[in-house]
Amino acid sequence: MSQPLIGISTYLEEARWGVWALPAALVPAGYPRLVQRAGGLAALLPPDDPSAAAPAVARLDGLVIAGGADVQPARYGAAAHPRTGPPALERDAWELALIEAALQSGVPLLGICRGLQLLNVALGGTLVQHLDGHAGAPGVFDRHAVTPVPGTLLGDALPEPVSVPTYHHQAVDRLAPGLLASAYADDGTVEALELPGARAFTLAVQWHPEAGDDTRVMAALVAAARDGSAVR
Repeated sequence: MSQPLIGISTYLEEARWGVWALPAALVPAGYPRLVQRAGGLAALLPPDDPSAAAPAVARLDGLVIAGGADVQPARYGAAAHPRTGPPALERDAWELALIEAALQSGVPLLGICRGLQLLNVALGGTLVQHLDGHAGAPGVFDRHAVTPVPGTLLGDALPEPVSVPTYHHQAVDRLAPGLLASAYADDGTVEALELPGARAFTLAVQWHPEAGDDTRVMAALVAAARDGSAVR
């Protein structure tokens, strides 16, 4: 397999282009561009009925759960914090189904920002609903240092501390059973998760690699997909 097919979750928003103002299935172009730069073929996955997740994932060689809106707190048994954004119920249901399908079928999985938070929630963890210091001004990425844990999937991909693009105000609180924290920010925030013993490569990062120049995290997913880590 020379170029594995990597699905990227998207979301529905009102958008404007040319003379049009219509609902659109969106994801920032940095996501498919990062997949392409890492050697994969990108396929966009708009929200659908959760029952469609398993057949969709079955056609993929790898899956990316993209960043975006806050996860609905009811998903992890919490009341909404005043700073928590409005729920994206359709997106939550679709992406949770995609994650479940990837884990069950052994399709390599990479979560990005919200994708990390959703992976933690999917497996029984909880989130801090607001923290400061991990985002710039509205719509502007900040940067901070991340230190990978040696001997992990992330540590293999990024063997040294790195400065990463970041934009989030939520993070892991209680770690889900079975997940391993594999990177931290200087303030102790969990910056990467992985699932030892999973049927295939399963990694999530709290930062936004699609907003930077470092392709190594995405290249690790693409390599796992190319090497046949997906269990059919």
